[in-house]
Amino acid sequence: MRIGIDLGGTKTEGVVIDDASQVLARRRVPTPPDDYEAALQTICGLVADLEAEVGGRNLPVGAGTPGARSRLTGRMKNCNSTCLNDRPLLEDLEARLGPRVRIANDADCLALSEATDGAAAGAHGVFAAILGTGVGGGVCIGGRLLEGPNAIAGEWGHNALPWPRPEWGEVPGPLGWDGRHGTIEVWCCGGGIAADHQRVHGESLRSEQIAERARNGDAAAEATLARWEDRLARAFASVINLLDPDVIVVGGGLSRLERLYENVPRLWGDWVFSDRVATRLVPARYGDASGVRGAAWLWESERALTMP
Repeated sequence: MRIGIDLGGTKTEGVVIDDASQVLARRRVPTPPDDYEAALQTICGLVADLEAEVGGRNLPVGAGTPGARSRLTGRMKNCNSTCLNDRPLLEDLEARLGPRVRIANDADCLALSEATDGAAAGAHGVFAAILGTGVGGGVCIGGRLLEGPNAIAGEWGHNALPWPRPEWGEVPGPLGWDGRHGTIEVWCCGGGIAADHQRVHGESLRSEQIAERARNGDAAAEATLARWEDRLARAFASVINLLDPDVIVVGGGLSRLERLYENVPRLWGDWVFSDRVATRLVPARYGDASGVRGAAWLWESERALTMP
């Protein structure tokens, strides 16, 4: 048995998984807002509760987090949950739980989960994209995570939106939390859809409301989603041009928009440097549970991350 923890912006989830991929226990609690110490207590409390539920002790723990652990300092970086930045998260967890903890970026955990036994199982090259409050990415090659010397492999959300359309106001584009204008994240996350709709149509709606109105035939909402799908197609085309993955798996709240799996591949051929595009675009098999499952798989020996 091994424990997976998914430390999200609003909720923290924990599971216990066995070698047969069976979930033996699951718990979900709110994530304390902007409180690092409380976040540590939440993770440790979940671990204790899960172990009590399955009758285990000192089980291996894998944790998926926003951002990544710096190879230079050992501290967290690039976290949109900013209370984690510049904090020694791994060391602080080890001080409380012992040397049985591994951590990885949440998008890496999504990629590992879906490449192991999810929608991309058996595929050689897998790119996993989180589309939700933010935009993240992870890469698996041959069933193993591509980590990279800077611990940022797959961080496509912080690249500029490719082939920008000035007529849609994409230059320079909105300012993101990372201090950059016009990134893939600011355009393609849930908040980006809402902000684009308000700029163009003057109406303040959440992304899920826009999706619902589009389903009901609202022309303005349909136009907003069409712009989003065009941007997503360009963003994914840049990934295909660089990595040429067999499968792109989508997780996060926006992965539930079924229309994107038909519309985006229909568009991305205009930007992919090939006479055909064989890459498949699919939703994560385990939905919002993929990240926590992937965190548990960090302890699977053939796929384990190694950190300095």
